[in-house]
Amino acid sequence: MEGKDVTTEPVAGEESFREAAVQEAAGAVPATEEIATVAPEVLADSLGDYLRAWWKRVRGGESGALPIIAGLVLIIVFFQLERSQFLSALNIVNLLTQATVFILFAAVEIFALVLSEVDLSAGYVAAVGGFIIAELIAPPVNLPWWVAILAALAATATIGALQGSLIARLHLPSFVVTLGGLLGWQGVMLILAEADSQAVGGVISISSSSPVYKLVNSNMSPALGWILLAVTIAAYAALSLTRAARRRARGLTAPPLGITLLTIGLATAGGVALVVVCNLNRGLLVPLKGVPWVVPFVGVVLLAWSVLLARTRLGRYIYAIGANPEAARRAGIDVALVRTLGFVLCGVTACLAGLVYESRLGSMATNIDGGTLVLFGVAAAVIGGASLFGGRGKPLHALLGGIVVATVYNGLGLMGISAAGQDIATAIVLIAAVSVDALVRRRTAAGAV
Repeated sequence: MEGKDVTTEPVAGEESFREAAVQEAAGAVPATEEIATVAPEVLADSLGDYLRAWWKRVRGGESGALPIIAGLVLIIVFFQLERSQFLSALNIVNLLTQATVFILFAAVEIFALVLSEVDLSAGYVAAVGGFIIAELIAPPVNLPWWVAILAALAATATIGALQGSLIARLHLPSFVVTLGGLLGWQGVMLILAEADSQAVGGVISISSSSPVYKLVNSNMSPALGWILLAVTIAAYAALSLTRAARRRARGLTAPPLGITLLTIGLATAGGVALVVVCNLNRGLLVPLKGVPWVVPFVGVVLLAWSVLLARTRLGRYIYAIGANPEAARRAGIDVALVRTLGFVLCGVTACLAGLVYESRLGSMATNIDGGTLVLFGVAAAVIGGASLFGGRGKPLHALLGGIVVATVYNGLGLMGISAAGQDIATAIVLIAAVSVDALVRRRTAAGAV
């Protein structure tokens, strides 16, 4: 997938492939453009300069994740005022485990949305992967859990490659292809259940001793939680500081040291708060402490996808195609191949979502509502900040959106609101998020004129 430079003219700050592809189609950034469109680290020499430049970007419409974080805080305050047990250790841990499924389905849609596509089949692709895992680890097959997971990942990656090829090679609309996949893979799921003698009433139970079951339903020890947090923060701090120093040594832009230290401090505070809450005793009859294993599992998945999108050539190509496919094609990118690989990543992530789903329930059943799950995934991705217009989206957006959706459902459930009311509330939050996205785009476009 070797590409060539789109333009030899420098962009403000370190030039990325996505920025170059956009410039190819839209023209160079005017020299008189407002500082609001320039990344803060380009002109900032100190923490104060950085914050002032960042605030100008916010006022100019580049608010980033700020609106969704502010909205999440307001939602949490509202539910805590309504139900005092909302911020209890038991409920927070329950909320986190509920959010993991939404987060992973949102991560599926991030890959599709960045490419200006959509994947409606993810719910039943996840179900196919879940059934493959459940059948391979159950009698009479009794394969090791990791072999079963690898087999399921291979199957769902193949599904993604098939759907991606139809979309990229035959130029079929992703809406139609993945809608067909929603129906077709649901049928495959039913066939898998009918062919398995262990499926009683369309349900395959997972042994409580299996690592697949323990992923969601088991916790690490309090001491291990602290050790893992310390190692993670130390690695994050070392990478952040060395990367910033290396960029400065090469004459590239980097955030001021104060911003790097502030980011490390905030990450540390968040991690400490999470471990403290999870290590509180939340058991009713017997002691129950520790961080659920699924929390670091989802964190590793999001970290891997973040690195892939932000630090690899494939990730830059995905952003370039989503922002302007014609400019990407002129730059020498194999657009069809990259689109196909994008849907392969959708399939792989859907399998991981199916793994968490079946672990949480302790079984895999044909009554899984894959259509609703995928719609929640799209909603969570958009609520978190991914754009429906392509070219913009990060795994961080899946994390934020998944937590928002889970918070709404969890809080309304504590208040005794019916499922219908929960769906309506989620719809309102989704429409509000899309409205904010549209208003920001309109304001940014108006400011650029």
